[in-house]
Formats: sequence, C-alpha cells, structure tokens
Amino acid sequence: MNSETIHGTASINGVELYFEVTGPRAGHPLLLIMGLGAQLTGWPVGFVDLLCAHGFMPIRFDNRDSGLSTKTAGDPPNALNLLSKALNNEPVESAYSLSDMADDAAGLLNHLGYDSAHIVGASMGGMIAQTLAIDHPESALSLTSISSATGDPLQFTPTEEALNAIIGAPLTTREDIIGANVLASRALAGPLWDENYAYEQAVNNYDRCFCPDGVAFQIGAIAMSGDRTPQLEMLSLPTLVVHGAVDPLLPLHCGTATTEAIHGSDFLVFDEMGHDLPSVYWPEVVDRIKHLTIEKDDL
Repeated sequence: MNSETIHGTASINGVELYFEVTGPRAGHPLLLIMGLGAQLTGWPVGFVDLLCAHGFMPIRFDNRDSGLSTKTAGDPPNALNLLSKALNNEPVESAYSLSDMADDAAGLLNHLGYDSAHIVGASMGGMIAQTLAIDHPESALSLTSISSATGDPLQFTPTEEALNAIIGAPLTTREDIIGANVLASRALAGPLWDENYAYEQAVNNYDRCFCPDGVAFQIGAIAMSGDRTPQLEMLSLPTLVVHGAVDPLLPLHCGTATTEAIHGSDFLVFDEMGHDLPSVYWPEVVDRIKHLTIEKDDL
C-alpha cells in the first residue's frame, strides 16, 4: 500500500516527543505505544503497513527516555531496587509515572489535531495505554493491550532469564551491546523467534539511539504507578487483550487478569507467542483491532 509518512517533534508536558504518522490522513487515527526501552521502530514496518491497509492511520512515537525524544537528566535509579519496593508494596519515588507518560500520549494526539484515537500498547506501552484510557477516557475510542499487565505486583512472576534480559549488566562496545540485545530478544520470545530480524532490530536500535539509562527511569514509572485493577474495572470501551501463552516476562495470567478487570473485553491468546509479536499473528491481531472500530461505531 502506498503510505505517506510525516514526522516531527512535539513539545508536550515539558518534554520533546519525536513522532511519525503513516498512512492516508482519512484513516482511523490509531496511536501505537511501545514498551520498556523500545523505540517507535519496535513496531514492525509490516505490521504498520497492514494497519494502513485496514483503514488505519498509525501514529508512532518515542516515549520519553527512548529514541529521539527527551532524556531525563541525572543519574538513573537502581531498577532492581525499584522493582523490589514495588513488589513489596513499598512507596516508590521516581522522575515520572505512567500517568505522566499517558499525558504525553494524550498531548501528542491533541498536538496532531485529534480529540481521540484507537489506542494500542505493547508491554509497558500496554500499561500506558490502559492508563491513558483511565486518565483520559475522552481520548480513547478503543483499547488494545498486548503482552501487558494490570500492575498488580502479585502478577509479576517473570523467569530469571527474562528478568535478566531487561535488566542486564552494563556493556560498553557496540558489538557486545548488539549481541546482548539479540540474546535478550531470544530470551523474551516464543518459539517463532526470528534471529535475523532480531539482529537487524538490534543494529538499527543501537545506531538510532542507545540510551540504557532510559530503561531504569521507565521502570521507575512502572514501579511508582501501582495496581490499576480498580480503575480498569471502571472502564467502558471496546477492548482487546492480546497475550502469548509462553510469555516468560509477563506470563499468561497477566493477560487473564487484564481481561477479567476490563468488563466486556475480548481475550486473544496465541500458543506460540512469548513476549513478542510474531508476523504470523499480525493478520488476526489487525482484524480484531478493526473489529473494535465497528464496536465503537455501534455504541
């Protein structure tokens, strides 16, 4: 499909957010929110093109502390310490919260001239998407939460290998960092992992922006934001929850809990999906997101 892409930087909430908008301007605006430490390029081009072919206008952006958006000044917090406090229900102080990141996303929509959009988020991006629907219900036409969770600390039961993949030891050389990111991708993925694609992504991500400190700041946002379950139970909008049956970072029960919290939400489980989104599943995911627009139109 012949899709035009525009890009730019928006000043929102005291930060600069880099964004890209793809597809015909007449398409349904759809905001794609990426996960922990990930850049907007984490959304595969083929997936974005498929959304365009189904009548959407995907809006991608780099969260603060990732990609080409603003980086937080100062030393990063100790991520493991933050997670430990959150899991023990101890108060966590951080530079910003998921609500701040949701405010960024809502502000970006307004900057682009949209009062609302369909919202899709993956992993931490799913947490931001959920928070956007809670804090800015007027901005969310529908919600798709992929490989994400409610924030209930009891649900966070990653494997040791998966946890090490997101909080690894610091490395210094380009070659070592790219290699470690490929191994981390393998540790998080299911059996459909594509090594060539993982390597290409690791190279492109490093060369576009290498910002390891951003992960700790973003973990701080997750840790300080707490359990969203009571707020999710109050939501009333078309919702799709997508999860992998073999997700080692946010296991399947995280998706189940999200589905149970959001009244009337649909649950789509893929048996061979881990904490990734294999291309074989893209058509069904996009079809189900498209169905949410029909549900919204019928309300």
